[in-house]
Amino acid sequence: MTRVFSGVKPTGHLTLGNYLGAMRRWADVDQHQSDALFCIVDLHALTVDHDPARVRRLSRQGATLLLASGLDPDLCTVFVQSHVDEHARLSYVLECVATDGEMRRMIQYREKSARERERGGSVRLSLLTYPALMAADILAYGADEVPVGDDQTQHVELTRDLAVRFNQRYGHTFVVPRATRPPVAARVMNLQDPTSKMGKSDDSGPGIVYLLDEPDVVRKKIMRAVTDSGSDVVYDRETRPGVTNLLEILAACEGGGPEELSGAYDSYGALKKDTAEAVVELLRPVQERHKELCADPGYVDGVLRAGAERARGMARPQVDAAYRAIGLLPAG
Repeated sequence: MTRVFSGVKPTGHLTLGNYLGAMRRWADVDQHQSDALFCIVDLHALTVDHDPARVRRLSRQGATLLLASGLDPDLCTVFVQSHVDEHARLSYVLECVATDGEMRRMIQYREKSARERERGGSVRLSLLTYPALMAADILAYGADEVPVGDDQTQHVELTRDLAVRFNQRYGHTFVVPRATRPPVAARVMNLQDPTSKMGKSDDSGPGIVYLLDEPDVVRKKIMRAVTDSGSDVVYDRETRPGVTNLLEILAACEGGGPEELSGAYDSYGALKKDTAEAVVELLRPVQERHKELCADPGYVDGVLRAGAERARGMARPQVDAAYRAIGLLPAG
């Protein structure tokens, strides 16, 4: 059976973009068709200045929302990254295989380090090296597929390069994974800036629909979404990014293609209204299940504990093999 690994970083509240771009597919497809692992990658949240209490809070909320979105611990493995030591163990080994140039070419490093310097802050070394940790997340489990959005494809390509290089230098050790992407709404854009991704770490709240937003808040945000010059509803990401974003969201909620949907509307207002209602209905069962899970925190703790134990059992033999291959003396 194909093995799939993916995760979410607890740096902000999960959004509609996270759900449409990844989480829904994990629940509807990946956990049923593959040996799937889904992880709260909390170590990645430490690469920038952060509030420790907020990271813990968002880690729990993220895990609860993964379960609320339909992940079934009887079908897949749900766990927290820092609960499995093998991620950090393998990360250093992969840093010893990666090059400085590869790390500095990562788009997210260039963008985030530039923003940090503009604010007058210092750039943490972990921001440069965390793609090695991301590669470790994937390679520790022998994952065949990594479902990601467009912005993470570069990191999976680096993971592939590191796996191939390690195998060539030290003997075949790692499965070489491939990135997979859903066909529609792989990258939901910000409602107030449709040229930018709807990111959970973004500060522009009005442009982001969060999974736990109340229905009236969802409607207000979508009805106030930025559209384009002109009044005809056309699907064209280059010239009509605002309308295209709404069409892709609606298509992802209801099915069908965004281009076909564009022919059904002759005004922006009607498109916004239908998109808002579709999103409200999409999120309703997720929010209801989240409320139930919050009332039973012991259940969530148990899922994470069992998930970490299962993940540890998968990762430890793989990481031990990598340690032996690269020349480290076995313990005991």
